[in-house]
Amino acid sequence: MLMNQALLTATETASYLGVKVQTLAVWRSVGRYPELRYVKVGNSIRYRLADVEGWLATRTMGKDA
Repeated sequence: MLMNQALLTATETASYLGVKVQTLAVWRSVGRYPELRYVKVGNSIRYRLADVEGWLATRTMGKDA
């Protein structure tokens, strides 16, 4: 499996983004960042690393962004 296709748990994703797991749950439930896509695997939520990195890239601000 390619690393950018890796599926991260909500805990791993929260750690990667520097937010709490509950914050991700709130974002999902209220549709705060619909472009931060996630995958349901059974009863579990997973995030593709490539999707998380792509979302971060769209949120990059500054002169050279």
